[in-house]
Amino acid sequence: MFEEADLLPLSALQHVQFCERQFALIHIEQVWAENRLTVEGRQLHDKVHEAGSESRGDVRIARAVRLRNLALGLTGVADVVEFHRQSDGSWLPFPVEYKRGKPKQDACDLVQLCAQAMCLEEMLNQKIPAGALFYGTTRRRLDVAFDEALRETTRATAARAHELFARGVTPAAVYAPKCDNCSLLEICLPRQAAAHKSAVAYLKRMVAA
Repeated sequence: MFEEADLLPLSALQHVQFCERQFALIHIEQVWAENRLTVEGRQLHDKVHEAGSESRGDVRIARAVRLRNLALGLTGVADVVEFHRQSDGSWLPFPVEYKRGKPKQDACDLVQLCAQAMCLEEMLNQKIPAGALFYGTTRRRLDVAFDEALRETTRATAARAHELFARGVTPAAVYAPKCDNCSLLEICLPRQAAAHKSAVAYLKRMVAA
């Protein structure tokens, strides 16, 4: 179990999944920069959080729900948690995370949503089988089942985040096409790092020739 002071934000899992250097820059070096994508994402979250709670028949909707999981060492806020009335009269939580873009090829969003569910499970002592991701570009929900494979990926990502944070070392920059959409591009400078490595390799080849 982690202490309250040692909890990392839920968003850290998405950063680890996307890029461990990005995680270190944000959570270890405390560096942040905005771009159009991050601003649009923040505005979407703010709009969702401001809507307030409501009830729709057998569904109760809570917004901006504070979360934590001491076993995973995580804390944060869920955009929306729906509570669905079951046949026995109980209420089953169903977390919904809002994203500005469209479904991704990697597991970033899935892991973050699963972590929210695992926070709710620890807080409410209740098993949560599924949730959903709502994407602003497609205006559609993507239902997500919290199977054991996704849960294990989430646990491993949380453990990796704490390992990186405890180590306190920022990984070297490595350029990939996804870097172009990162708000930290001009701080990270992965293209320059790649160019430097190429120059070093060239000089080594010249010396060995």
